[in-house]
Amino acid sequence: MDTQERLRRLPKVDDLLRHPTVAALLEEYPRPLVLDALREAIDVWRARLLSDAGIEYDESGLLTDATSRVALKSQRSLRRVINATGIIVHTNLGRSILSERATAAVAEVAGSYSTLEYDVVTGERGSRHTHCEELLCKITGAEAAMAVNNNAAAVMLALAALARGKEAIVSRGQLVEIGGSFRIPDIMRESGATMVEVGTTNKTHLADYEGALTERTGVILKVHSSNFRVVGFTQEVGLDELVLLGAAHGVPVFEDQGSGVLVDVRQWGLPHEPTVAESIAAGADLVSCSGDKLLGGPQAGILVGREHVIRRLKKHPMARALRLDKLTLAALEVTLRTYIDPEAALAEIPVLRMLSASKDEIGVRAAALAERIAERVGDRAILDIADDVSRAGGGALPLADIPSVVVRIKPNGVSAVELERRMRRAEPPVVARIKDDRVLLDPRTLSVADESGIVDRVASVLLGAG
Repeated sequence: MDTQERLRRLPKVDDLLRHPTVAALLEEYPRPLVLDALREAIDVWRARLLSDAGIEYDESGLLTDATSRVALKSQRSLRRVINATGIIVHTNLGRSILSERATAAVAEVAGSYSTLEYDVVTGERGSRHTHCEELLCKITGAEAAMAVNNNAAAVMLALAALARGKEAIVSRGQLVEIGGSFRIPDIMRESGATMVEVGTTNKTHLADYEGALTERTGVILKVHSSNFRVVGFTQEVGLDELVLLGAAHGVPVFEDQGSGVLVDVRQWGLPHEPTVAESIAAGADLVSCSGDKLLGGPQAGILVGREHVIRRLKKHPMARALRLDKLTLAALEVTLRTYIDPEAALAEIPVLRMLSASKDEIGVRAAALAERIAERVGDRAILDIADDVSRAGGGALPLADIPSVVVRIKPNGVSAVELERRMRRAEPPVVARIKDDRVLLDPRTLSVADESGIVDRVASVLLGAG
């Protein structure tokens, strides 16, 4: 049979629409989606027939391909995954997990009208700033506060409001680039401020800042080093010293703190990470941080500081473009309310629970998880547990090795790489790590529901491997 004859055997879309398999798909999925899948499947078969003379058209193969394509097309792009990596604030997996109360608040506001900018007491227009400002001030000790859509936006707004057309002094050792090519020099340029670099990469002295001050100085900027540290022969100027220098010259001091720590993490044996309250107590005129890192809330850029500084930011035209929506505000308000009671925050906010969990706690969970998986998979894999480390992630606590215990899976019949790939393509996807030809599962970033789900996913993948 020549190629043209083989191609003529390919069905038309209209013919396939009458097939029982396709009819069943049309009952479950939208017609345009099914049509697209059928056309793609036919195109794939046409290309195969043209490239390989030994292949014959197979109707069941085409229908199987089309069915898979329909399922894939109907799947949401943004969906739940199980994070077994041990990286708590995993930027690629959505950073912080919201508490149950915060999640419920989002659902309530999403499905109804709300008091976003309405004062039910007076019956007049309200301000969306009111939902979080008082809470932020109570938690941090600041005079005033506001929130925008992320910390990059917070830095941009602050520089535009305080130093547009002026100079912003910053240490060379703090000109960081974090994920997504976010660079402080780029933000500085876009804000309209002129960057004035002082010091060197590893050492900056107070005299460097003092020598850079001019009548054109709009702000002194101190930037959190985020996901790296310069170690060894180093020196940087403390916030308290910069505050005294700024006050003496009438220049505001702005600290981009980044990670958004509201509690002292040293209580869990972690390296000291300055809290927002500590920076305010040190006298910073303005402090910014992320809402979805160690704070444990939704994506937001939080700004706290002196009342006259925050007022300038609120009145800046850019503030409206960067404002938070009702869903984010609902989640942020509930998360902040939880911090009023430190014990409740530790119990309810997932990020804090994960950070504070001891190695012994994780070890007990790892042993139980390994046993449950082993019971399901039998001789399809060798399982054990081993000491390892978790990470805070999200550009926070970059030098902190958080002691943990992981489940190690050495599969039989497939490689660790293939097992990880199949787990990642399961539903829901399981994201894990590979080390020493074993797949690692860290219980620190797994919820109780995740543990049950991961047993099913791993068992399904291993029992189907071969």
